[in-house]
Amino acid sequence: MDQIDKKIVQELQLNAKISMKELAEVVHLSSPALIERVRKLEEQKVIEGYHAHVDLKKMDRPICAIILFESKDCKALADFCNSHSDVLECYRVAGEISYIVKIATYSVESLEKFIDASMAYGTPSTNIVLSSHAKKVIEPFSVED
Repeated sequence: MDQIDKKIVQELQLNAKISMKELAEVVHLSSPALIERVRKLEEQKVIEGYHAHVDLKKMDRPICAIILFESKDCKALADFCNSHSDVLECYRVAGEISYIVKIATYSVESLEKFIDASMAYGTPSTNIVLSSHAKKVIEPFSVED
């Protein structure tokens, strides 16, 4: 990726709804040249998709939790998590903990139901999220000489 590609990716992360004409102006390219670069970034899977970021509270999911699992059957836990509507993200990890799950749900009672149902797959340790911050723009890794 050259500097122009990096700028394209940065701008699209800030505003995925930007028109190709506007983006071309920002990165100082013609519209056809920009469209070709975006197409190549998509083909190379640098850009995996375009998404709407939603407010979980307005989606009636005000309770967010990170649940750590010690599991002997990670496949079954993964299947359970992937099919559960409250699960936002799940990670298989190395170490004492084998799985980390992020959920967003509508009440403490629904969180308790999730925990109870998940106990068949491992031992959970639940952490309720009080506040969070996520990076909006991910920059490519570069080695400084």
